[in-house]
Amino acid sequence: MTTASPSSSSPVRVVVKPKRVRPLFAGHPWVFAQSIARVEGSPEPGDEVVVVSHEGAFVARGLFNPSSAIRVRLYRWDDAPLDAAFWRSRLESAVGLRRDVLKLDAEDAAYRLVFSEGDGLSGLTVDRYGRRLVVLFSSLALHRRRDVILAALRDLTGAEGLLARPDRAVAREEGLDASDVLIVGELSDGPETVVENGLSFQVDLLHGQKTGFYCDQRENRRAVARYCEGRRVLDLFSFTGGFALNAARHGGAASVLAVDSSAPALATARENARLNGVANVEFEQGDVPKVLERLHAAGERFDVVVCDPPKYAGHARDLAPALGAYARLNRAAVGVLAPGGLLATCSCSGLVDRSTFRDVLADVAGQARRPIQILEQRGQGPDHPVSAACPETDYLKCFVARVGA
Repeated sequence: MTTASPSSSSPVRVVVKPKRVRPLFAGHPWVFAQSIARVEGSPEPGDEVVVVSHEGAFVARGLFNPSSAIRVRLYRWDDAPLDAAFWRSRLESAVGLRRDVLKLDAEDAAYRLVFSEGDGLSGLTVDRYGRRLVVLFSSLALHRRRDVILAALRDLTGAEGLLARPDRAVAREEGLDASDVLIVGELSDGPETVVENGLSFQVDLLHGQKTGFYCDQRENRRAVARYCEGRRVLDLFSFTGGFALNAARHGGAASVLAVDSSAPALATARENARLNGVANVEFEQGDVPKVLERLHAAGERFDVVVCDPPKYAGHARDLAPALGAYARLNRAAVGVLAPGGLLATCSCSGLVDRSTFRDVLADVAGQARRPIQILEQRGQGPDHPVSAACPETDYLKCFVARVGA
């Protein structure tokens, strides 16, 4: 496996504007294009640079990409090189957190091994599925160090196979080739089977969304299941059946209707139901808003509605439309909830903070003229640690609420 080597010359200095430097001193890892006063030299894409204040004070070392809105991603706040030993030490810390602190290192477990900024490795996401790893690069600069990173990962984890590729969502703006897929070691053509909360799930590492599964909802799936005993459950954006199967098996739901627009995802969900001997889940392929409209018109009502849509706000310019989409979706979800029913509603858009998401629900309550009581305000699992210096890492909201008559 080979990737282009970054320049080995002395790092260029990047000078940050006076009013933009404070978060960087505090440990925020992103230097945006509009925050830069000047670049003292001509760094190549992926080169290591030194970031300094307008007065020349050292801030941090990072990697430069002139094609990205995030011009520099910062990695260390001591003035030492970003060499192979550094990358290994960061990866070792991430692996140790999951293995020694969170105790997630089971043979068949599925969890996030590296959570980008949450682990001080901006632009790198690694999910572990048993003995295999899926590695996503959302940074051109880190992708140029792919060989070093993959070698360290394999050595630290003993993984039998690794699948490495650019994150399709940002490949173009980072200057990455989305088709550049690298397989190291053994990787089956078929799905991997992993265990979450005692349930077996098939994961398509090669063709699935993102890395093939959404490990960040593990604890939330089990938590929501506690509210489902004897109840009729509607699982929207079900994907491969995570919430639906937990509700049916662990929650003791009377029945579950799982809805998703993706035929391949629902085919996997049906197979997951078969693997786990779950017979009281029905699956429906369709556009969620249209399905909700049909259910409401037919007078269908559910005791629990789970709403876990895809990311609506990837950039700041998307925020206003995203808030409108969340409001419409939750209004429709409330419309098929029986009086006193429970709504478990999620947002994985980091730009939508918790306060704003609560405001969305407040607006929904007012428009529906139904009181909404928030019982739990949950987030991502601990394998997705939140960086105190980077609030964007606190991205997942999962609110469990009771909706009155």
